Amino acid sequence: MRRQDTVTPISRPGVLTAVGLFLLALSATPQPAVAEDWPQWRGPGRDGVSTETGLADRWPAGGPPLLWRIDGLGEGYGTVAVVEGSLYVQGTRGGRSLVFTLDASDGSVRWERELGSRLRDSRGNGPRGTPTVAGDSLYALTGVGDLARIRLSDGNVAWQRNILRDFGQRNISWGISESPLIEGDWVIVMPGGDGGAIAALDRETGATVWTSSGLTDRAGYSSLIAVDLEDGGEPLRAIVGFTARAGVGVRASDGELLWHYREPANRTANAATPICADGLAFYTSDYGTGGGALRVRVAGDNVSTGQAWFQSRLRNHHGGVVLHEGHLYGFFGSALACVDFETGETVWRDRSVGKGSLTLADGKLFLLGERHLAGLAEVTPDGYVELGRFDVDNRGRPSWAHPVVSNGVLYIRNWDELLAYDVSSP
Repeated sequence: MRRQDTVTPISRPGVLTAVGLFLLALSATPQPAVAEDWPQWRGPGRDGVSTETGLADRWPAGGPPLLWRIDGLGEGYGTVAVVEGSLYVQGTRGGRSLVFTLDASDGSVRWERELGSRLRDSRGNGPRGTPTVAGDSLYALTGVGDLARIRLSDGNVAWQRNILRDFGQRNISWGISESPLIEGDWVIVMPGGDGGAIAALDRETGATVWTSSGLTDRAGYSSLIAVDLEDGGEPLRAIVGFTARAGVGVRASDGELLWHYREPANRTANAATPICADGLAFYTSDYGTGGGALRVRVAGDNVSTGQAWFQSRLRNHHGGVVLHEGHLYGFFGSALACVDFETGETVWRDRSVGKGSLTLADGKLFLLGERHLAGLAEVTPDGYVELGRFDVDNRGRPSWAHPVVSNGVLYIRNWDELLAYDVSSP
């Protein structure tokens, strides 16, 4: 492994043997019919779904072509944001937490910024979150609570504060793992506790705008989402999250608690990002718990809820779930499953690549097993149809960073390295 003061693209025999060969291969790569940036955790809609088209229907034996690979990101499980030819990712060096900006064409470093001390944890040191890019800035949150707004142009910090210290909280067992949510002029995070379980900060200044009322839970490991709740009338904007005790919703305008749904929460770690659509809010956790959907009804500013269904077998650890045409897809336990969103009934299950994470793009599931196996499968309720797989190197830690598909490229963060694969259609 090459380790320098910056992240440096390297070559691997038999894959990229010369800069000229790399540039030739890159220039010959067909562009996808519809390309899409990936500006934050789980993509544009924060739901793990891309509208990108023109991707390869199958992978060759051994997997799609490797465009480039870099190492030197240090420790951490956070994946990349992709905006206008740049990649943004968090890592570590020398006991400190950093944000790197890379050139998407070859992985070379444009700038890097140190944010403070790194998280130290037996399950793996370093940041867990993905930077969020909005306007001229990115917003990054480290595993020890340092939240910063950083200018894209030069990497300078516009403001920085520690959300644990400022809201009077101690860190959760395995470190803060959320990725900041941008909602209009605010950046919203979950410090946890009675000092502001969920807090909205001014994007420009970092000043506190509101803290949630009626919610005193400690933070979970999940990232927040923003949704419009509709029931035939004027939509109500809500912030939806998963605390240490419950699936919750708060009013986006002021943080007022709308619901507190305990059934799918466990006492150890609630990590999966919620799914909200079609009047249902779905939460899932592992550690012997399961997944459940809350029926949410809106009448003006009033919200009423009731459990639609709960299934103890729908236990997703931290690999996430996606929704497509009325069906949920995710790793529940050690198997990939397709689940009817309206009823919670399992349509099919398959071992696939083993327990892992996934992203949906162009009618296909991009899968990454935590034991270093990547796969491609059709997204269909008719059964599991695999379209390719390949091994990823074991870098000493599980493959817990979720895969990203953007502009015809599959990005896999594999502990201290980042790999970029050409998954566009030939």
